[in-house]
Amino acid sequence: MPNKDRNKRSVRQARQRERAEREAQAAAQAAATSSGKKKAVSAPKKAPVKVAEKSGIIARTKAYFGAVRAEMHRVTWPSRTELTNYSVAVVAMLIAFGVAVWLVDTGVVAGLVGFTGLRG
Repeated sequence: MPNKDRNKRSVRQARQRERAEREAQAAAQAAATSSGKKKAVSAPKKAPVKVAEKSGIIARTKAYFGAVRAEMHRVTWPSRTELTNYSVAVVAMLIAFGVAVWLVDTGVVAGLVGFTGLRG
């Protein structure tokens, strides 16, 4: 599946999850108002807090790894078949370019030996 289609699919899934969360919150609020008691409704997730530059190294390190973790959740990972296909293509190109470099090197060495008359 091309990246474009995969990204569209993940965006649709994210929107669907957001809609489901909003509907669940609306249902919880409706249930709370209908029963007469107010129930605690969980607040939506907030964006990670940016750490000031002058804060300690431990706080900056925690913020860094938190940002890395959040970013890793956004990554679109290849499927097993895509990974296999890409790996085979890379290995095949490495072999092809290796043979091409070997042929050019052999030709240059043969040309130098023929031109200068030196062996070795």
